[in-house]
Amino acid sequence: MTALLKVEGLTIGFGKAAPVVNDVSFSVEKGETLALVGESGSGKTLSCRAALRILPGAAQIRGGSVTLAGEVGPIDILGLSERRMCDIRGNRVSMIFQEPMRSLSPLHRIGNQVIEVLRLHGTAKGQGARKRVLETFERVGFQDPERIYKSYPFELSGGMRQRAMIAMAIVGEPDLLIADEPTTALDVTTQAQVLGLIKDIQKDTGMAVVLVTHDLGVVANMADTVTVMNRGRVMEAGTAQQILADPRHGYTRDLFAAAPKIPETGEDKVLEEDRDFILEMRNVSKTYTLKGSAPWHPKTHVYAVRGIEFGVERGKTLAVVGESGSGKTTCANMALGSEVADKGASILFRAKKGADPINLQELNREERLAFQRKAQMVFQDPYSTLNPRMRVKEALCEPMEIHGIGTPSERMDRATEMLRWVGLSENMLTRYPHAFSGGQRQRLSIARALMLGPTFLVCDEPTSALDVSVQEQVLQLLEEIRDRLNLSYLFISHDLAVVARIADEVAVMRAGLVVEQGPPEALFYNPRHPYTRALLAAQPEPDIHRPIDLNLVSQGAGDPSTWPEQYRFDGHEAPPLTETGPGHKVRCYV
Repeated sequence: MTALLKVEGLTIGFGKAAPVVNDVSFSVEKGETLALVGESGSGKTLSCRAALRILPGAAQIRGGSVTLAGEVGPIDILGLSERRMCDIRGNRVSMIFQEPMRSLSPLHRIGNQVIEVLRLHGTAKGQGARKRVLETFERVGFQDPERIYKSYPFELSGGMRQRAMIAMAIVGEPDLLIADEPTTALDVTTQAQVLGLIKDIQKDTGMAVVLVTHDLGVVANMADTVTVMNRGRVMEAGTAQQILADPRHGYTRDLFAAAPKIPETGEDKVLEEDRDFILEMRNVSKTYTLKGSAPWHPKTHVYAVRGIEFGVERGKTLAVVGESGSGKTTCANMALGSEVADKGASILFRAKKGADPINLQELNREERLAFQRKAQMVFQDPYSTLNPRMRVKEALCEPMEIHGIGTPSERMDRATEMLRWVGLSENMLTRYPHAFSGGQRQRLSIARALMLGPTFLVCDEPTSALDVSVQEQVLQLLEEIRDRLNLSYLFISHDLAVVARIADEVAVMRAGLVVEQGPPEALFYNPRHPYTRALLAAQPEPDIHRPIDLNLVSQGAGDPSTWPEQYRFDGHEAPPLTETGPGHKVRCYV
């Protein structure tokens, strides 16, 4: 059978340096899924970009060939004119990029950006094109396609922006979809649905997929063939069955060993009654009021968070899990005082055990500045956290300068010390952020958050964009720092395997509500709520014989009015959060 896309002996370099992609070969047939697996910097993305001729300007293709099957024979991609390449991009070959905020125009509405694909290639016009875009939005999981069509990228969460990118890539029904970490920013239920969607489209249209990923669970659920890359070379290649069941290369085995997993067994732990909370959130809600699209249109209210009741114990980790738009990050922002909750809320912070609490709702400017020295945030996207125009030493010293702490030499000493703590060397102080890998940038973000000596850290998806081996290193680093400094974490995540590794208590959120809460041992081995069960069912495992159960996922992640009667609710009237065991609470009717 003739391959749809064939890459042979591809070699790519920059300047006079050694090649960053060296003699790479792979192919994918119509209707087939090829997974390119490896760590950041292994050359996966560059190899795929060569197929669309969208390499960086300084990149040099030093050898090899890229061919695409055509009606009368193979098409030499590297030899085509730019005009002919424009006909292929987005029409025959489409690409989903990893960072949607950098790929979407901030000045244009989402609908206009997606419909542009159809207009450029003349596949649909007028109301037909608009209807097709709305149908695609619905297929990728948007509950209100009309609102998304009219929204700007900054009005959507990270996961919703990624869904918009997926819609843009598949709206033209291409022959080949290159998906570069397409589910990195998505929660597990949405990830399962998106993977199922890509499979359905493949069945309907015969579309081939090249899947760039570091998630071996995704590989097990999607791939027909696998190519493992490291440092620009192919380490191992074969069918998914061969690679996943019996990896031969040491590097492939190391990837499997680093993949986070939910433990097979667990024992219930009884929570102590006398608990020392560094942060308590009681009766916390957050409502946003949006103006109508015209002066005569009514305002709409978005209930981002509703009646949150939880606390973070000193020296421990509370993980908040849920899908995009569930209110996790809004909770994190209120915990740091950067968002003000609705009236009646109580958000109390105790800097030391037994100290009088301060209410974050009532701080003046000086009190807020003092609180910010004790509470810091590690953000999801290290690319946007660090100023690209500031050297590492300037980025690290800036928090101390803002708070007027220390002399310049003392700040540099502190910056050097923090770099050592996160596993980086002091010779990196003079570099700019672009000179680091994603994992190194996340380490720099952690170092910056530690510069003021905080006691409380909010970690907002700190490992979601990292490959499995780097993710393991960052999680281990966070645990070591927590234990060494007796830090307390509010850990935001959509990855239950990561949560199982680091959390002492877990709160599962959906649509602004906590639906289940308790120790990991209770939630993972005795889940009660249908949404929690859906999260567990959606967790991809690196086992080809244990595929994701999409029926269970769609049931729990679906409309709450379709849940079993004990958990069902419609509108804003929800069951109470009821204690069903020691420290285990479920939103249900008793």
